Amino acid sequence: MNISDRFDIKTFLLCPTPEAWIQTALNHQELLLVDHAQCEKKAAASALSMIYRYPDRTELLQKMSRIAREELRHFEQVLKFIVARGYQYIHLTPSRYAGGLKKYARTTSLEHLVDTLIIGAYIEARSCERFEKLAPHLDDELSQFYSGLLASESRHFLDYIKLAEHYAQTDISSRIAFYSAIEAELISSPDSEFRFHSGILSSHL
Repeated sequence: MNISDRFDIKTFLLCPTPEAWIQTALNHQELLLVDHAQCEKKAAASALSMIYRYPDRTELLQKMSRIAREELRHFEQVLKFIVARGYQYIHLTPSRYAGGLKKYARTTSLEHLVDTLIIGAYIEARSCERFEKLAPHLDDELSQFYSGLLASESRHFLDYIKLAEHYAQTDISSRIAFYSAIEAELISSPDSEFRFHSGILSSHL
């Protein structure tokens, strides 16, 4: 059995999103939506970057092309919510989350690719988990939108982890466990600012 067949998002993530983060998100929905839009834009850019960096890896090109298109579509949809609600789309400083995962990526070519794909899987999995957590508490329009994102984000998670497994050509369980612990620490520990992928806010906004 492939390792990707043994995981769903809830077993892939070592810890659930803390309730304190959910409450902060509900109290600051403008900030939530603006950073969500930035996350979708960054996800598209990351997929495109991989297309340019690995032009000889056909499976990756096919998956990343589709992911980039879908993430840009999600960006457009979130931006529409921002404008419709009278919010302003502004640049926000990134959370520590992605950088906190990427700083442990190995540097040799193949290992770096595998780690980058595993990190992508964690970002997609956590996004999906948070959409599901938030949806029941939001207004009908936004709740329906976030619920609708679950299928595509779940598919992106599987695409990333299957590609990591494919290119590693060896068991990646230990590397997943390594990143699982780092990801859980980033999510469950105090954070200095609220973002879509932040940990628990250490002070009030």
